[in-house]
Parts: sequence; C-alpha cells; structure tokens
Amino acid sequence: MRDLPWPARVYLVAVIGAAAALIVRSVVVSGAPVATEHLDILLVLALLFLVCESMPTLLNVEQFAVSVSFSASLAAVVLIGPDGAALVGLTAIVSVRPGLPLVKRLFNGAQFAICGYVAGRVYEALQGQVGVPEVNAFDDLIGPYAAATAIFVPLNIGLTLTMIGLATQVRATEVPVRGMTQFLLSYLGYGTFGLLVAGLWATVASISAVLVLLPLFVARWAFGQYHAQQRSYDATIAALCQAVETKDYYTRGHCTRVSHASSMIAQEIGMGLERVRAIRYAGMLHDVGKLGVPTKVLQKDGPLTEEEYAAIQLHPMRGLEIVRGIGFLDEAYAGIMHHHERHDGTGYPMGLAGDEIPEFAKVIAVADAFDSMTSDRSYRGARPVPVAIEELRKSAGTHFDPVMVAAFIRALDHEPWQPPRRVDPPPPEATETQIKDHDDPTMPIQVVTGQ
Repeated sequence: MRDLPWPARVYLVAVIGAAAALIVRSVVVSGAPVATEHLDILLVLALLFLVCESMPTLLNVEQFAVSVSFSASLAAVVLIGPDGAALVGLTAIVSVRPGLPLVKRLFNGAQFAICGYVAGRVYEALQGQVGVPEVNAFDDLIGPYAAATAIFVPLNIGLTLTMIGLATQVRATEVPVRGMTQFLLSYLGYGTFGLLVAGLWATVASISAVLVLLPLFVARWAFGQYHAQQRSYDATIAALCQAVETKDYYTRGHCTRVSHASSMIAQEIGMGLERVRAIRYAGMLHDVGKLGVPTKVLQKDGPLTEEEYAAIQLHPMRGLEIVRGIGFLDEAYAGIMHHHERHDGTGYPMGLAGDEIPEFAKVIAVADAFDSMTSDRSYRGARPVPVAIEELRKSAGTHFDPVMVAAFIRALDHEPWQPPRRVDPPPPEATETQIKDHDDPTMPIQVVTGQ
C-alpha cells in the first residue's frame, strides 16, 4: 500500500470501509446475514466464486485481470438476497491466485461485496423474490434480475477502473479491450450464468453450480484467446519495427514514440478505442518501407541524387506492400501510405492535399515530425520541446493539418512529452553520417539535380 499514490490509498480505504459497514449493518440488523437453511447455498456459491476468481484472465494493462466470478454473486442475489451476495463477493479476499498482494485481495473483496449488495437491493426493490425460485414463477425473476445485472456490471467496472486510474495513471481509453461498450455488453452476457444457476437450483440444487462451470471456463478461455491474440499482434509489430530501426542508429525508439504521440492526438480528437489501437499500429509501422530503401541512401553523407531521393519517396508505398497481408491493421494502411503527404499538396507519394489526405496520415505526420525534432540526430542535437511545438505551429496549414497540430499541442498540455535519452554516437566505423532528415521539416533533404 505504501507504493500507492495518496488518492489511490484514500479510495482504497473508502471502498473497504463501505464494504465493512455493509457487513456490520447486516449483522446488527438481522443478527445473521444468511438464514441457517441457506448456508449450503452460500457455501456452494462462495466456492464457485472462489474457483473462478482464482483463475482470471490477464489483460494488457499491467496487473489487470478479468474473471467471470461475478456470476456467482448474481446468483446469490436471487437465492440468498443482498446480504448473501455481499458475502459471496467478499470471498475474493481469500483468492488463491498466485502472487496477488493482500491490498488487491482486500479491494477485490470489498468492491464485489458492494456490487452484490447494491444489485441485491435493486432486485428486491423491483419485487424480485429472494429464495430458490419455483419453476412456474421463474419468468417473474427475469426483469428484476436483468436490472440487478445492469447495476452490478457497470458498478464493478467503474470501481475497478477508478482504482486502476488512481494507482497507475492508466486512462480508461488505454484499457486493452475491443471497446468499453463491447466489453460491457460481454460482461452483461456472462451475467446470465447467474440466472442459470438460480433457475437450475430448483431441480438439481448444488449441481447447478457444477453445470455452469463449463460455460464459465469457456468464457475464461475466450478472454485468454483474445489476450493471446493481442500479444501476437504486438510481437509482430515490434519485430517489424526492430528490423527498421537496425538500419539507422539514431532512430532507435522512433517508431514507439511516434506511435505514442499519434495515440495522444487520436484521443484528443475523440477517436474510438478501435481506431486508437489501429493508429498506434500505424505509428509503429509508418517507416517500415525503409526496409526497401538501400541503407547507403538512408545514411548518405551529403545531398541525394534525384534517383536516391526517388527511392526515399517510395518508402511509404513499399511499406504498404510489406504490411498489406497483415489483416488486423485495417485503417492503419492509409496512415503508412500517406504520412508524408503535406497539407498544401507538395508532399509524396501522391501529392494529396487538405481533406484528400486520410485522417490517420495527418495524425502520423505531426507525430513523426515532432519526434524527429525532439530527438538526437547525427547532424544535430535534439531541439527543446517548446521549439519543436513552435515549428509545428509555423508549419500548420502548409506542411501539417492545423486541426492535428492544435490537438497535439492540447494533448501535450496535460501529458508532458518525455524526450528520448541522449544518443551516444556510434563508433566512426559503425555507420556513416546522415546530415539531413526527411521527417524533420526544418532540415529538408538536399537533392542534386542534373546527375
């Protein structure tokens, strides 16, 4: 807990305190949160919850995982009421997940207890009957249960994301799911397993919990497959970027920084999560076409011939050829192909202007130039961030789209840029000296004509 920022500590104490108050109130008011005849139901649901909670699926946000254990809490809402649902959620404290710190166990147990209790109260308020349902009365449970689920799931996600945001400074838009709406709908769907447990209890009792384990673990497997797919995507992109950056000592890390700056702009202009993910990929791969440009041209010491400059201008199209078969890139193709177009139509490879330029390309052009200016190069040191920002302002409307420049400057106001560490020059025999940079608008490539 000492490692947590103070806002996260305050929030943690508040959530745990609220859960403790609910449990104490239940004991004081009713003497026992769950009636004696319902203890077997409580134990079975708590075990079901614990099994699922102990084997969650990790996502791409550090130390963040999801599980479908909440279905057991929702079943408890119907079978043993809000107090019982709170107790079932509280079992997250004794999760046997390896390496989970006590602080996280306490938070998980507390927030699940709160969610179960609130969902139970909503269920009762809508005339939902607590207890093992009669077969002919099952239809009457559906409406109240749906409302309880609609409260439980957003509350659970909200409490968790708030803690993550306070503890790690991860924005909600950075949560690695296909979109918060889709994620929310998926969780609502998994919530139906709780209704299945409650409905089956009338005929097969505790075996219903065993029957529902199979689809729950199938759901867990599906989460894991998605996570593995995302890791595979990221590994593919990283390998291509590493191949590009081995050709130029001074551009190590450039692709990653352009990807980050592009996502800052994308978030600022309100792109959805799927498009933000795609533009990150586009930023990572924007220079992959350099693999098709001779190294001696990229590192040439002096002005380029017209033929050599033409080879440079071909790198966006070569990049598109290289990644064309990678299906998950989607809109990223346009960013890779057109990130050297200029707002006034004097760019390459197609001379597009203004609204003809794809939005992804406009974003990457600003991010690419900014990182180039704020990074060390063989022919100059890195420019200070304020100087680079002023250069972007000067070139807005000619080189860059003014909307994207303004969005990036706003993004920098609330997320200061961290320039890369200073690059120590390589040994003289390791590389030639490059004196111009096609990414930096203040240091254009010199082209010698008539050769």
